Amino acid sequence: MITCYIKYVIDADKLQAFEAYAKMWIPLVNKFGGTHHGYFLPHEGANTVAVALFSFDSLAAYEIYRAESMDDVVCQAAYAHAQETKCIVSYERSFMKPIFDAD
Repeated sequence: MITCYIKYVIDADKLQAFEAYAKMWIPLVNKFGGTHHGYFLPHEGANTVAVALFSFDSLAAYEIYRAESMDDVVCQAAYAHAQETKCIVSYERSFMKPIFDAD
């Protein structure tokens, strides 16, 4: 299993637009076989940093999701929302191996 960690730099004045974007993507990741662990929006501290975490069975499964999402109308709408609102300034994507228990 791999977990994708995305650190977003967002426009603090467009937090509601970013929240709408986040709510669009959670069911989409799940639709394509992943498990979304949520978006984490600024609350205290830096008001321009948000995080998303979601997992796939493998990096290959993630790559299939990426390819298939490019042709999905709802995914395209989510991308368009981010571009139109300019709520995302930049992002960094990393892949991690999660450990959920002591085994």
